[in-house]
Amino acid sequence: MNRNTVFVRRPAPTRRGSAAGRLRGLAAVPAAAALGWLACSTFLIPHRLRLPPALPGDQRDMDTIAGRVSYYTAGPEPTTAPAAEAALPPLLLVHSVNAAASAYEVRPIYEAMRTRRPVYALDLPGFGFSERSPRTYTPRLMTDAIHAMVEEIRRIHGDGPVDAVALSLGCEFLARAAAEAPAAFRSLALVSPTGLDSRGPYYGPPGSTRGSSVAYGAFSFPVWGRAVYDLLNTRVSARYFLEKAWGSKDIDEGLWDYDYLTSHQPGAEHAPFYFVSGFLFSRDITRLYEQLQMPVLAIHGVRGDFVDYTQLREFGRRPNWTVKSFRSGAFPHFEMPGEFVRTYDAFLADAAASRAPAMVD
Repeated sequence: MNRNTVFVRRPAPTRRGSAAGRLRGLAAVPAAAALGWLACSTFLIPHRLRLPPALPGDQRDMDTIAGRVSYYTAGPEPTTAPAAEAALPPLLLVHSVNAAASAYEVRPIYEAMRTRRPVYALDLPGFGFSERSPRTYTPRLMTDAIHAMVEEIRRIHGDGPVDAVALSLGCEFLARAAAEAPAAFRSLALVSPTGLDSRGPYYGPPGSTRGSSVAYGAFSFPVWGRAVYDLLNTRVSARYFLEKAWGSKDIDEGLWDYDYLTSHQPGAEHAPFYFVSGFLFSRDITRLYEQLQMPVLAIHGVRGDFVDYTQLREFGRRPNWTVKSFRSGAFPHFEMPGEFVRTYDAFLADAAASRAPAMVD
């Protein structure tokens, strides 16, 4: 061998399946999945399913300061209602707010009461058959819809106060309406009310919210906004969230089916984006609850993800507040409808008895 020969060491060839290659492959998986879901949301997922009425009775629309609002109403025939029940004032029902909310959420209460008294259940703005336009959804908008509904009820039935029941975040809107117009409400029932958790109390500036503009921008970005919403509202996702609310797999199948239908409508994503970003949660809600002077019934369950009612103990000491817990999840009226109605009837009877001396005087 010639002593002038130079040996050059060649780099070892990169083996297929090296760590770097595997990492690049793994990094591509989320991007490919995201692009695939965007395409699926755009071309395969239906966004205009046939939506049947959520409740029996008459379904009506009205134009309000909160836009077009849809509501359901039913009641006993005047000739068949017992005299005592015919004297009951109208009952207003307000559903909760979530990714697939609608008046279906109050169905057990509506059906139990419609043979005994006039009952009204509205679809809040952005949900059900109410207007779902791309606009700013706030507690003010929701409260204005409740005010408009109460005005419509009183136009039909006279100027007397109404009884009202609300669910979850709907309780905050109802409380705001009752604090602003106390003479319009005879009593309130708050089922699984928000704003009473251990992170409070909430004494923020009047009208302030717990919203995050960054979160809203991330959820609602035009490129992927509807796809994100669709991901939250697959049948599998809807069942998962209901099971978390129930604290059980024994959910109401009718509500599950309706959640899927109502979440696959044009504009269904607009209001929920404000919900998940915190803009529909009131930062001043503790002050509003404290302002309520009419009889208030607060009902909550002890199972599932919605069991933090730390502040409710303090409100339970107030003379006009009654607090009841159910061995249920966040929808006790679905799980224990008989006990729910008996509890509500007893509350109304006690409230009427407590007012009787003042009425005699």
